[in-house]
Amino acid sequence: MLCQFTVKNFKSIRDEVTFDMQATAISEHEDRIIKDKDGELYLPVSAIYGPNGGGKSNVLAALHTLVAKILRPLYITEDNENKAFLQKRIVMEPFAFSECKNEPTELELFFRTSLAEYRYILHIKQDVIVYESLDRVKFETGRRSALFERDNDEITLKGAFSQLKVSDDLSNTLTLLSYLGITYKKNEVVKDVLGWFESGIDFLNYGNPIQELRMAVSSSKAIKKLMLQMIQEMDLDIVDFRVEEKENDMIEVYTKHCVAGVETELDLSDESSGTQKIFGLLPFIAASLLTGTALVIDELDAKIHPVLLKHIIMMFNDMTINKHKAQLIFTSHDLSTMNSEVFRRDEIWFVAKGNEENSKLYSLVEFKNEKGESVRKDAKFDKQYLEGKYGADPYLRRIIDWGKVGA
Repeated sequence: MLCQFTVKNFKSIRDEVTFDMQATAISEHEDRIIKDKDGELYLPVSAIYGPNGGGKSNVLAALHTLVAKILRPLYITEDNENKAFLQKRIVMEPFAFSECKNEPTELELFFRTSLAEYRYILHIKQDVIVYESLDRVKFETGRRSALFERDNDEITLKGAFSQLKVSDDLSNTLTLLSYLGITYKKNEVVKDVLGWFESGIDFLNYGNPIQELRMAVSSSKAIKKLMLQMIQEMDLDIVDFRVEEKENDMIEVYTKHCVAGVETELDLSDESSGTQKIFGLLPFIAASLLTGTALVIDELDAKIHPVLLKHIIMMFNDMTINKHKAQLIFTSHDLSTMNSEVFRRDEIWFVAKGNEENSKLYSLVEFKNEKGESVRKDAKFDKQYLEGKYGADPYLRRIIDWGKVGA
């Protein structure tokens, strides 16, 4: 489970911003929160809104880049089917419009497995590791302990890692966490930490047609069953689908329709772009709900009908369906779901740029107007957003007056 993510000096993000999946102490939709084994409360859904060019995608890009920086060395050393992280070297892009361009990018991530909560910190200048640390709180004991700290060339292994050894010529571009995953892959704590990076969080990129093709393939009967249930709830006349694997890792997807009692099979390429997008999306949605992963999607509303968008959000909100603590995190322009029926105030986030081209991130629950008043839980969120009352005016790239936000 993703708990909290903080980033500073990355692309349009100059100053430190924190994206928080911890539930705040507010009274709305108290039945729609994830209660972990120690009683801590987390959000199943969060949506980030903002104008084009405001930087909302950069928040998710920073998180993806961090995960890729950890996993890429592991996948290079293994015969791994996931080639997404192997395509190019991972380099952090600092904020370009100030002296920050010569400073490191700073990242901090809190996440939970079934055994512990971890805090991972990484400071990286371009692709050189400047600082790195990892600590954990074991649920069994409630004790916090440090696992390692790396400050430039000085590395200290602590606690459960104190007996491990690190090569003297460790590359300054390789994270220590990746090194431990390669060298001590059977260590229980290493497995627990890297297991979350590999299986606890997933990213969907609509801009990658190869990935969309891969998404359509599902060998899991449970995933296929849930996909078909969702398709039928959308009132589509698709009753089944099958996948054929071709040469050179190519696939063909065929949908079976039932119209007036007559069954007909179509190639997915002959379906509407909306149906094709559904088949690219639903395997990820189903897998997340069935396995309890955090699913991160940029522009979830792209080519998806608002009714389907709401349906997907509400599945994550419904704890009778979301039994495995899955989380959905996405950016969106769609305002049809920006209301108190669908979201809690702490699940709505805004990003937009200030006068110095720097993006700022804040949640609706923390927003204060000029009088210092919070947004009411029964307010018309979409209407007030369109009126520019939350700062992130959807029609402007630059926000002139931030009021109380980020002051």
